[in-house]
Amino acid sequence: MNKIATYFKESYRELLEKVSWPTWAQLQQSTVIVLVATVIITAMVWLMDFGSNQLLKLVYSLFK
Repeated sequence: MNKIATYFKESYRELLEKVSWPTWAQLQQSTVIVLVATVIITAMVWLMDFGSNQLLKLVYSLFK
């Protein structure tokens, strides 16, 4: 039980003293980057899905 308590104490101390937390401006900038990247990747996946759907419709219509 002593090892578990020591683990939590050391983890807490490490979070307070050793971890470098981002500033509010850095956090906002990172959030914007992630959101923009998510929108771009979503648009790319949607375009690929739409394109493959249209291609398959064309292929299926040729064999009707």
